[in-house]
Amino acid sequence: MADKKLFLFDAYALIYRAHFAFIQNPRINSKGINTSAVLGFANTLEEVFRKEKPTHAAVAFDTPDPTFRHKMYDQYKAQRPPMPEDIQIAVPYIRKYLAALNIPIVEMSGWEADDVVGTLAHQAAEQGFDVYMMTPDKDYCQLVKENVWIYKPKSKGKEVEIWGIPEVCEAYNISDPIQIIDVLSLWGDASDNVPGADGVGEKGSKEIIGKYGSVDAMYAHINDFKGKKKDKILASKDNVYRALQLITIDTKVPVQFDEALFSLKDPNKPELKLLLEELEFRALATRLLGTSDAPPQQAGLFDTLPGFGAPAQTDEPAAEELPTSFATSTEWPHEYILVNDADAIHALIKSLELTTEFCFDTETTGTDVHTAELVGMSFCWEAHKAYYIPVPANQQEAHNLLSYFKPIFANNAIGKIGQNIKFDLQMLASYGVEIAGKLFDTMIAHYLLEPDMRHNMNALSENYLGYSPIKIETLIGEKGKSQGTMRDVPLDKIAEYAAEDADITWQLAQIFRTRLEKENLLALFNQIEMPLIPVLAKMERTGVCINTPALADYAVELQHDIQTLEAELIEMAGEPFNPASPKQLGEILFDKLKLDPMAKKTEKSNQYATNEKVLQKLSTKHPIINKILDYRELRKLLSTYVEALPLLVNERTGRVHTSYNQAVAATGRLSSTDPNLQNIPVRTTKGRELRKAFIPSDAAHQLLSADYSQIELRIIAHLSGDSNMVEAFRNGYDIHAATAAKIYNIPIEEVSREMRSNAKGANFGIVYGISSFGLAENLGISRTEAKMLIDGYFANYPGVKVYMDKCVATAREHGYVSTLMGRKRYLPDINSANGMGRGMAERNAINAPIQGSAADIIKLAMIRIDAEFTAQNIQSTMTMQVHDELVFDVLETEIDTVKEIVIRQMEAAVALSVPLTAEAGIGHNWLEAH
Repeated sequence: MADKKLFLFDAYALIYRAHFAFIQNPRINSKGINTSAVLGFANTLEEVFRKEKPTHAAVAFDTPDPTFRHKMYDQYKAQRPPMPEDIQIAVPYIRKYLAALNIPIVEMSGWEADDVVGTLAHQAAEQGFDVYMMTPDKDYCQLVKENVWIYKPKSKGKEVEIWGIPEVCEAYNISDPIQIIDVLSLWGDASDNVPGADGVGEKGSKEIIGKYGSVDAMYAHINDFKGKKKDKILASKDNVYRALQLITIDTKVPVQFDEALFSLKDPNKPELKLLLEELEFRALATRLLGTSDAPPQQAGLFDTLPGFGAPAQTDEPAAEELPTSFATSTEWPHEYILVNDADAIHALIKSLELTTEFCFDTETTGTDVHTAELVGMSFCWEAHKAYYIPVPANQQEAHNLLSYFKPIFANNAIGKIGQNIKFDLQMLASYGVEIAGKLFDTMIAHYLLEPDMRHNMNALSENYLGYSPIKIETLIGEKGKSQGTMRDVPLDKIAEYAAEDADITWQLAQIFRTRLEKENLLALFNQIEMPLIPVLAKMERTGVCINTPALADYAVELQHDIQTLEAELIEMAGEPFNPASPKQLGEILFDKLKLDPMAKKTEKSNQYATNEKVLQKLSTKHPIINKILDYRELRKLLSTYVEALPLLVNERTGRVHTSYNQAVAATGRLSSTDPNLQNIPVRTTKGRELRKAFIPSDAAHQLLSADYSQIELRIIAHLSGDSNMVEAFRNGYDIHAATAAKIYNIPIEEVSREMRSNAKGANFGIVYGISSFGLAENLGISRTEAKMLIDGYFANYPGVKVYMDKCVATAREHGYVSTLMGRKRYLPDINSANGMGRGMAERNAINAPIQGSAADIIKLAMIRIDAEFTAQNIQSTMTMQVHDELVFDVLETEIDTVKEIVIRQMEAAVALSVPLTAEAGIGHNWLEAH
């Protein structure tokens, strides 16, 4: 290692890289600030300090002032979009972070960071420093010389690359790094809007400069080129020579390398502590500042900064190309105990009996609870100490072992903690073990705290504990046919892995419980989300019966309809084509039928867009459009449901078992997978026919379907307090007819079907922020009439407009809105300067309390219905939840009792200022019941 090692960081290149690495899963703190760029930048910095141990460092920023390049060429970087607002917010925090670490910032008005870095790099090299310029920017290659390197960050699975003279020359087919200027001048730089030689791309520019050595030499030998290529290069001469000037980095900027200024110093710990608290980088603060309760760590990461004796960990895993620095099992103090004999098992059970709560986790042969077997269980009730009990493969022996644990799991006085605990409940239920006591699911807890973030245990551990758990792939291999099961893993390895899971989950629970209380979410957590878990587990295990012969018949019918439609479409097109091919369809619609003269092909696919939104806009242009939409609906219905559902029938139970997800939809609604019951079509006749395939369990049962009547509109009436809307619901009016009567100023008896339909569109659309243009499109009316509807709506329901404005104002003030039960929806873009992002946030501010409250209400109803079924020993079962609807498999002898319980509990779930109304039907299939 050199005695003098300088790292120069290209600030904005690294900041943008960090921001976009998190773009699919941004880090948002409780104040609604996107801290992704700050976190990613901190990750990058700490990775370099840990691995490279520089003695000196500085960070170069661009200034907002025009540079000499802008004055030379007014189109320089003109195509670049404005800096994302989240980056604008992040930069001051990054500057504060650097100031707290006492790492100097360098910038110079009139020059770019490239020029500042180049000048300092060359000055420092002349003073005997090894200099590393950290940037992904290829322009920096021209600065490479003896003792000056480019330090390229990780990207797209590649590790860090260090480029010196040989690497640059090899990459660009040149003999001296300075020739990169000539290569790029021919190539051009699209990112800076600098045109090069027309028709000469990356490959050509490398070949030309590799042969001639420079742009000057190339033009001196211009007659070596022939035809169009020669003409293009000659025509581009001005562009090429201008590019030479623009691309050349100025190494004579009036800045001076100061060895003392750039040397690493003690951080300002009080300032650093305040900043990390504000950013909510808890794990990073623990590692950097060495709080007294932090576990001992190996020294390393910021050792080169005096005052830092422990590695700084990041609060959340970054994307693949960003560096991460988390503690692992070799650095984390722990005691994980294998419990593998009778005496040890009984001793463990006695210890568990003395706890007020414990964390447990199951290891299984797979993720399908209906087919998987238990491999082992782990327990934890104090941080860094956990136990693992292997479960025999022999099912009788496994049941015998589990019988010892039944009293502990059934003890109502002992709380149970888990991560995605619904899975563990179902696995234990397969072995006759029932779980009682207060539940605490860390996945659901984090979902309430951060609904838009990831909730898997690895991410939570890295985020809140600064600890990277053992990856399951290291035990059973990567996903695929060759992946093994936990049954194949050596006992010592699975014990470490499983006990670690329980330990981490225990520690996360302590953190999340405090935050739930602080953010007033404990009631929602304890009264709705946790009691719902066993209800959902029971529904999933019960499953639903499918009439597979009926589906087979329906498949034949759909296939015939699809073939008929294909023939009609081909006849309408006037030539054979495949309607299922977007490319062929686009050519028919836009090249042959010319339905939209403005239609353009996308650059990526070189074909016309033919998605549903595009087709809907063309629906009045030609009858072929509606036929295409019908065709697509039937194909989707056939492949997604009619053909797929029979394949999902469990061989052992003969039923389909969906999985309900509590931690997916940010609104609080449940979602479901395998199959997705929430998306079963209901708007079309063909879609509704699918419901016929859902049938009772046997001849002694029927299906009961119960759903709320206009629950979201009733919630709007309650939240807004609008007197006209409240009165309509209290008087039992048809709300859509009542709205039409108000808007058209006629008696309700005179409202036509068309008027009611328009009013219905207004009722459901306006409160979700629909415009007159959108309403006109939805209803097939003129914009003038749509505007009249909207104006009339707000004139007659003024309280709704007040409510909408209040929601937006609340969101702007607090960064979130809440449901009736306190569920929060965070809206980080609510104050954004970006109109599109802000508009979406405003619409969410209005509808999130409505949708979320409806979700909370039906969850409460499900909990109470299940409790009353248990109390009355009802044998009928709840089998499905689809938005505002519940479906039950009901014994015919219990129909009246079940119907009364369901309606009563649904209507009494919450007290609103308007009646909460539920309706129920009975039938021999779901369609008939609904």
